[in-house]
Amino acid sequence: MSNTAQPRLNYAAQLPELLQKLQEFSMAIVKSGHIEPLLSHLVDIRASQLNGCAFCLDMHVKEAKLHGERELRLHHVSIWRESPLFNAKECAALALTEALTQIAPDGISDELYAKAREQFDEKELTALVFRIMGINAWNRANVAFRTTPGTLDKMFGLDKAGLV
Repeated sequence: MSNTAQPRLNYAAQLPELLQKLQEFSMAIVKSGHIEPLLSHLVDIRASQLNGCAFCLDMHVKEAKLHGERELRLHHVSIWRESPLFNAKECAALALTEALTQIAPDGISDELYAKAREQFDEKELTALVFRIMGINAWNRANVAFRTTPGTLDKMFGLDKAGLV
């Protein structure tokens, strides 16, 4: 896809009741309070990178910046394994994000699951998996319909991130 790709359609206008349910699902995960906001942003950014979702990547980088994430860490998300900027919990979440975003034929290894389980209690791990499910759903919709990055910045207050 080139940088001249045009949006295909406004999916929110086509089936607003389905969009509303996905928004409710996403908000329920946030309101559960089982995942720290900055960790949620890292998960959303990594899944969006892997899925090639420009709209979501743009949105979640701006949200992370607004919530106090350091710029260098944002630049390091794609190289998190080599970066010293992420702690064990963040690395476990990023590894699980990658594994669930690009599910291997044999699923999630016991070793990867055990590392995640060391870092997260049962509710946190469940919320993390639901968070990964949610961002993958958003990515797929926005990739399918080529939602233009930045188009909702004003509505969501993302223009205040100072990233243009």
